[in-house]
Amino acid sequence: MRILFLGDVVGRSGRTAVLESLPKLRERYRADFVVVNGENAAGGFGITEAILLELLDAGADVVTTGNHVFDQREALIFIERQERLLRPVNYPPGTPGRGVGHFKAANGADVLVINVQGRVFMADLDDPFRAIERELEACGLKSGADAVVIDFHAEATSEKEAMGHFVDGRATAVIGTHTHVPTADEQILNGGTAYISDAGMCGDFDSILGMDKEEPISRFLTKIASRRFAPSLGEATICGVGIEVDDATGLARAIAPLRLGGRLSQAEPAFWLTET
Repeated sequence: MRILFLGDVVGRSGRTAVLESLPKLRERYRADFVVVNGENAAGGFGITEAILLELLDAGADVVTTGNHVFDQREALIFIERQERLLRPVNYPPGTPGRGVGHFKAANGADVLVINVQGRVFMADLDDPFRAIERELEACGLKSGADAVVIDFHAEATSEKEAMGHFVDGRATAVIGTHTHVPTADEQILNGGTAYISDAGMCGDFDSILGMDKEEPISRFLTKIASRRFAPSLGEATICGVGIEVDDATGLARAIAPLRLGGRLSQAEPAFWLTET
């Protein structure tokens, strides 16, 4: 099985790039399952139902989020009816929506997707490790799902690495999101779980984390907010990873970065290109 994961979609620039490119990428790589983190898709803050439906129509099988999931207040309502939109599973009981979903891949495989948020330098949600443990006990790799993909939306690299090793051999992949900068530590852990600290963002990198540069720089210099952050509108780079899954075990055979368009060095999963 082939899993394509795209990092945080930021604003109109990132959204347009993903909507235009994802159908072609899915066909080019013959991806069986696509996960897109869409928590910054609406003006850099949150996601609307219209944008969610556009991402799903473009080829996303599930859209994950993070700490900005409810920045657009309408999400509190529509997340209840949109089963392919996930928010972090470790939000307190009673929070609208769901943090885990069981989905069917194009090849017929059952894929469990878990969205979870870290606590280091972030909001003090419920323990992400215990939340993940509960979900894996309820639906384990090959005992309940053919693949298990975890979007770990967290700030601290140490917390992300700890999660990777915590579930090593029990999940197909742990993909870090939130910091918007693609890391170069993609690897297969000892137990067979694919890992990367951050998949990066789908947005304009002539920016500060996808935002227009002027206001963030001003705040660093003055400690005063003069206006709302606004997404940068230049050409976006699509960032993510491709994961090749061993169908017999549900563990990862390979992981490689994806970077297309914009300012960053370009990269595609070579293990898919040789057969396309």
